[in-house]
Amino acid sequence: MTHPPKAQAPHDRLAAYLGADMTAVNTLIRARMASEHAPRIPEVTAHLIEAGGKRIRPMLVLAASHLCKYEGEFHHHLAATVEFIHTATLLHDDVVDESKQRRGRATANLLWDNKSSVLVGDYLFARAFQLMVDCGSLRVLDILANASATIAEGEVLQLTTAQNIATSEDQYLRVIRGKTAALFSAATEAGAVLANAPEEHVQALFTYGDALGISFQIVDDYLDYGGAGANIGKNIGDDFRECKVTLPVIRAIAAGDAEERAFWQRVIGAGKQGDGDFEQALALMAQHDTMESTRHEALLWASRAKAALAPLPDHPLRDMLSDLADYVVARLY
Repeated sequence: MTHPPKAQAPHDRLAAYLGADMTAVNTLIRARMASEHAPRIPEVTAHLIEAGGKRIRPMLVLAASHLCKYEGEFHHHLAATVEFIHTATLLHDDVVDESKQRRGRATANLLWDNKSSVLVGDYLFARAFQLMVDCGSLRVLDILANASATIAEGEVLQLTTAQNIATSEDQYLRVIRGKTAALFSAATEAGAVLANAPEEHVQALFTYGDALGISFQIVDDYLDYGGAGANIGKNIGDDFRECKVTLPVIRAIAAGDAEERAFWQRVIGAGKQGDGDFEQALALMAQHDTMESTRHEALLWASRAKAALAPLPDHPLRDMLSDLADYVVARLY
């Protein structure tokens, strides 16, 4: 018996539609990550860039620029820019978090060392700004420079909220806007600006990227506590062990009594964790239904992303971007 072919995931359809552009972007990435004098730079960079990431951020640049009828070639530079910024932040994050696995592989800081990861990350940030300048648009440079600052700010804010069980949902939102959504929205906004799109379309694509990025990160935080049991390329419970205060925890603390708050203060606030504590945390989340409310929050942001596309013209890419929002939250099931 033959079975019908499995439908392509939205990011695969995007990759297929943008195939020629992505080939050009990948060629540019390989060229710009080279270093004549420091061979470790392309070694470390290639380890992460060629590890099988979905390249969603550069595809968002390309999709936004095509949707807004851009006809030049500098969208390839912008797509490479956001991939370099993203890769730089991952190299730095893995050092900060002392991570040992990324995209199913050993992290660069584990294979080389922390110094190499930090310095190669710095190099990629510098390369990213060179690529931005090539585009010749001060507004695009402003968007991506602001995004880079927001990402760094979000990471520092996450350090200050870690182990702080008084962290509010507003603070949490600022963290994930910085660490994830800022680059999504910069990618879509910059693509539209490069194409000289009407301001309404620029704002629509910014709002789409922002909401998509927020939904994406909430889903990741949900899955870290088991969620639907999906493979997310890292160990379940990493956020708990690293004492990160994410939405499922924030809502469990808010709903808990004094005894429960004392538990959270011990395991997250003081970082004193023992056998059975992770299971107890999961039980408290189940008791207060915080996993379900977190899932609902992610779905809400995905619906906002889809709604933001309404002002844009009919186009296959608009449909793919809408489907991408659905795909991000499909990991919840």
